[in-house]
Amino acid sequence: MALRLPSPTLVVLIGPSGAGKSTWAADNFSPDQIVSSDRLRAMVGAGEDDQAAGTAAFEILDRVVTERLSRGLTTVIDTLGFHAESRERWLQLARDAAVPAHAVLFDTPGDVCLARNDSRPRPLPKTVVRRQIGRFPKVRREVASEGFDGIHVEQPVELVAPQVLVATPEGEPAVGGASRPATGHTFGLMVSRFDWGGVDLGEELASIARRAEAAGFRDIWVMDHLRQIRGVGRPWEDIPEAFVTLGFLAGVTSTIRIGPLVTGITHRNPLLLGKMLASLDVLSGGRVNCGLGAAWDEEEHAAYGLAFPGTGERFEILEETLQVLPLLWGKGTPGFHGKHIHSDELICYPRPLQDPIPILVGGAGERRTLRLAARYGDACNVFGDPARVAQKVRVLHEHCAELGRDPDLVEVTHLTNAVAASSRREVQEKVESLRDRNTTAERYMARHNAGTVDDLVALFTAYHEAGAAHSIVALPDVGAEGSIETFGDVIAAFSSP
Repeated sequence: MALRLPSPTLVVLIGPSGAGKSTWAADNFSPDQIVSSDRLRAMVGAGEDDQAAGTAAFEILDRVVTERLSRGLTTVIDTLGFHAESRERWLQLARDAAVPAHAVLFDTPGDVCLARNDSRPRPLPKTVVRRQIGRFPKVRREVASEGFDGIHVEQPVELVAPQVLVATPEGEPAVGGASRPATGHTFGLMVSRFDWGGVDLGEELASIARRAEAAGFRDIWVMDHLRQIRGVGRPWEDIPEAFVTLGFLAGVTSTIRIGPLVTGITHRNPLLLGKMLASLDVLSGGRVNCGLGAAWDEEEHAAYGLAFPGTGERFEILEETLQVLPLLWGKGTPGFHGKHIHSDELICYPRPLQDPIPILVGGAGERRTLRLAARYGDACNVFGDPARVAQKVRVLHEHCAELGRDPDLVEVTHLTNAVAASSRREVQEKVESLRDRNTTAERYMARHNAGTVDDLVALFTAYHEAGAAHSIVALPDVGAEGSIETFGDVIAAFSSP
């Protein structure tokens, strides 16, 4: 069983000379992650055993540790670890950088430490090593009360993105295995980037959609933006118009549901939007979800000559749209006269096959957005880690109680990233291939929830327990061979009895 530690983390090795600290560090971490006092002595002195270079070496060690932690990098300190003042200083550096700190104790038998020391080209005096061995129990007792996030014995290590790290009830990192998945949790695929480079966009998108359908995704979603948004890509990257894309997806698939996540109510006349959704529902065989939001990208609106009202007015339009669409799709030709939407005769033929098309309200605002979802929505879409999602669910249920609506009528969905791999080594390889040179591996892992299938099963189990019944995931490597299929193994875990 491997010890699962969050990435990034600070790891302080503690044990006498010859205990195996350097060998263990080399077996479990990359050379760039290890800060060794011996190696620094060699850099500033005559060799790793140059004790006269110790002061300079430790000054450099502290500077390196400070810089690495400030950048959110996993850092392994390979020293004796016997000085309480040094441990306290390193712990404070980790706290200042909001990086967890873990101690690893090497309680190696004394005769083994002595034998290893004797085998070195330039061994330490036996009296020095014996003194270290005798002092180790006292150091171990000191460490127990110093405030490390975890104190562990020597064992194999796996670095895991924080959100996919399974924790025991006591809060210690769990060893091996994942929580039992909740049967019935479902998944959607978010396709937000189309920068596949050198391929036919239509052919690639069709392949992705069919693979998603075969892998067990319930639905596939696209953003309703007219140019690529910050945080996802650059403005000049390809992003086809949402409803043209959804029509294409309807034509190349047969069972997977489709929808915009979400369409801004300022992008189109609301009644025209309703007509488009109804037509798409008929032509897709009743597979449309209607994702609605208040819109937010003022620069995008300006670039396309679209009006961008103030926040209050946009929410008024959103609420009237939520009111009028079911009337437009329903029987008869009623009128509707709101503050922003007016029609003497709501008429829509063909009517949608679904009665009505399910409406998802996007956004996590607790005062207005979630209240609109509670009043009008068939679903809501929020984001954040499981704890944040749980908070949004509590607020949603409070709104439902105030409005007299059954909260079970509003499906809670959430949006997140994921990189799925079949092994820990493959996680590392994928992260290295996907991250840009300005993004650390630790940051990429955390931002994109990179992990093994078991990691992600545990993560989405936590989301389910937080109250989200449906997870919509964006896969950064969605076009890569096997990416969707590997995530399909996550989906399958929630389908098994």
